[in-house]
Amino acid sequence: MVQNPERRIALVDAAIEVLARDGARGLTFRAVDAEAGVPKGTASNYFANRDDLLNQVGAHIHRKLALDPVGVEAAQLPPSRELLTELMRALYHHISDDRTGWLALLELRLEATRRPELQAALTRTLRDNLMLNVEGHRETGNPGDDMTVVLLYYAMTGLILEHLTVPEVLSGYDEDDLIDTFVTRSLGT
Repeated sequence: MVQNPERRIALVDAAIEVLARDGARGLTFRAVDAEAGVPKGTASNYFANRDDLLNQVGAHIHRKLALDPVGVEAAQLPPSRELLTELMRALYHHISDDRTGWLALLELRLEATRRPELQAALTRTLRDNLMLNVEGHRETGNPGDDMTVVLLYYAMTGLILEHLTVPEVLSGYDEDDLIDTFVTRSLGT
């Protein structure tokens, strides 16, 4: 396999675009090459097979969608419901700004229902992500327990899903207000 890291990232980014636009069925090496603007056959030199490409796409999406809490303006607040709410809002807006990445992740989730190896890899990645959220929450000292994090994780996942796929479902609701309510109710306050 070829070892040009910048080219590999460009190909994975192109695969994310193809996956989000055309779905898993449209994700071919040829489509990735065309999206990346590279000669035919380039992607096949970087990835052992389609499963390898799908796995690398999944890992790359999670790195891109991860929110660095240090970059959140409210991160200077002391641990509190307000800080937790601002972190959830920042996460929502960060992911909403990368609609393509999140839609590609959704396509990966659907494809994982048909590919046991992808399902195993995606399960590990998503489980690790959830556990990192739980551990990060513990470290910050924000209010709430591990279950608070799990509830917020899935509330946010559902909100993001609706917002990025069928946004009219949420017409009449302010997403920031919903996030505030998610936090407040998950904390029982």
